[in-house]
Amino acid sequence: METVPARARGYVAAVAVLALLCLLPLPTLRTPWWALGLLAALYAACEYVVRRRFGGTFHPVLLAGAFLLPPPAAALVPLPAALLCPVEQRPALLRRVWRAAQPALAVWGAATVHWTLGGRDAVVGSDFPYALLPAGAAVLAFCLILTALDGGILAVTERVPLRRAWRGLLSRTLAPVAVHGLAGLMMAVLWRSPYGPVAALLVLLPMYVSWWVFAQYHRQRAAHQATIRALVQAVDIKDGYTRGHSERVGQASVLIARELGMDDERVEVLRFAGILHDVGKLGVPTRLLRKDGPLTPEERRIIELHPEYGHEMVRGISFLGEARTAILHHHERLDGSGYPYGLAGDRIPECARVVAVADAFDAMTSTRSYSRARPVATALAELERCAGAQFDPRMVGALARALHRQGWHPAVTADEPPHRAASQPQVPSKGTPQ
Repeated sequence: METVPARARGYVAAVAVLALLCLLPLPTLRTPWWALGLLAALYAACEYVVRRRFGGTFHPVLLAGAFLLPPPAAALVPLPAALLCPVEQRPALLRRVWRAAQPALAVWGAATVHWTLGGRDAVVGSDFPYALLPAGAAVLAFCLILTALDGGILAVTERVPLRRAWRGLLSRTLAPVAVHGLAGLMMAVLWRSPYGPVAALLVLLPMYVSWWVFAQYHRQRAAHQATIRALVQAVDIKDGYTRGHSERVGQASVLIARELGMDDERVEVLRFAGILHDVGKLGVPTRLLRKDGPLTPEERRIIELHPEYGHEMVRGISFLGEARTAILHHHERLDGSGYPYGLAGDRIPECARVVAVADAFDAMTSTRSYSRARPVATALAELERCAGAQFDPRMVGALARALHRQGWHPAVTADEPPHRAASQPQVPSKGTPQ
């Protein structure tokens, strides 16, 4: 408990008190205790399996409880799962309280909305399509409460502004919970049918299969991330002067891509491109990357081969998509004087033009052992000066607009002590403002 901030403990306690208040009307209601017990046991079993196998949470049974039970009774469904499922991180007690209180409030809100809109009668009478309306409203209420509580705990724990803490939570939650809500509604309707609870359990089989597929996707995604991390770590170890540069170029590339209105899938590809743009340095002799003093023309030509080396290294990694093209062409210039192929204008792939701006911007705004960081405004002015000849003006403008709204916080990336900065001469890349 001592590792959790007091404000976070207070927040969890307040949520738990609210959840207990939701249970106050329970003694005055005619509660189908056998149904409550069965749903609670089923939810605990599903949560145990899903958390252990897939690392997620399972909402269909909770939402079925919201569609079948009075709101105070529905709020009890998550309790056994919170008490019985293992907790891997400490403090265990606080996490169990949170696991019980958060879904209890969410399912209570969903059940309240569902019953207020006449959803109980629609479920009992299998009144379709009307039954979809209160069920959809209940799912929305469920998501809103989960989002509000998750954003709140993030804000009090990490001191993140509420607006930033809530940003994107609802959109990421709504689609999967909507699918779970549909499954929960099917369970509720079958539960109330002549076939009873046994028929309702059949809904869980396709849901389990969908969870398995979803988990496989996330395992594959985790493997992709591990591959990228390994490559970036190898570059950072070899060229310690630019440690952390790759991740920041990935972040700047994402800012530009989002400002240009690219879809999420392409934004992710641009992030990969930014992170891996210098992976070809693994093929460059370390003595050249760490040389004290200016490079000879021959040495510069060797270093300028790193985009081609990088492209060859990632050629077989299919999930990178057009990121491979960005790795190959991020040192091309709009006027055709760049490398490795001297492409000009629109012949340079768009993704490469994005990464070129992100790369130059971070190089100028990061403190390294051989150069001091420039202010963001100075770096943007330099990019604007070079726009049209070296950089795509669209990309420069997109980065400027994004930074105006969100800001930028460059970090010190050098491993060397500060006194080296005065004696280490700068070795800029060809055509890149430093």
